[in-house]
Amino acid sequence: MITADYTRERLAELLAAAPEPDLVAAADACLSDGADLTVLTAPEVGCVAVQVREPIAHDRFYLGNVLACHAEVRVAGTRGWALRMGDDRAAVLAAAVCDAEVAADRPHAHVVRDLCARVEQDLDRADQEEWARIAPTIVQFEELT
Repeated sequence: MITADYTRERLAELLAAAPEPDLVAAADACLSDGADLTVLTAPEVGCVAVQVREPIAHDRFYLGNVLACHAEVRVAGTRGWALRMGDDRAAVLAAAVCDAEVAADRPHAHVVRDLCARVEQDLDRADQEEWARIAPTIVQFEELT
């Protein structure tokens, strides 16, 4: 599979959307070479304020709080960090390991990039399916001159 080079932000976004079993499998692969793992911040559950932008005037406002879990690790001397909605501690710890693997460009970074490419395809497909489902409800207005 050909994978793209992701920015750190895009990588975090895709890891946050990845299914837990896939994340854990990728993290296990990353640690399979005996890399030294240090948990800097154990998975911690809390609330995060969600800020959104109103689409017409582009004003930002706080929509509310969501439950989120974050963790930070060091894998072979490189820090990794992850934040996911919900309270899945195993998934956020695995995502942090995957982040460190890619940040250090370690031997199993390609496994993480492949996972991110699959997640990106799944998200794109879901987006296209949603647009196809709602397309018949779009109202077209005629402009009078």
